[in-house]
Amino acid sequence: MESLYLLVPLSILVVFIAIWVFFRASDSGQFDDMVGPGMRILQDDDRAHTRDDAEEDK
Repeated sequence: MESLYLLVPLSILVVFIAIWVFFRASDSGQFDDMVGPGMRILQDDDRAHTRDDAEEDK
């Protein structure tokens, strides 16, 4: 029973730290684009895109 006096506040502290880490990651843009990288894998682009190709596209 005495261990609950330590474990309950400690678990509450761990939950608040986890929430703080989640919101900090969310504010920094960690979860902005979840679909884009997965879709880029599916694009069929066999040739390497070089600097010369970028200049020709202009």
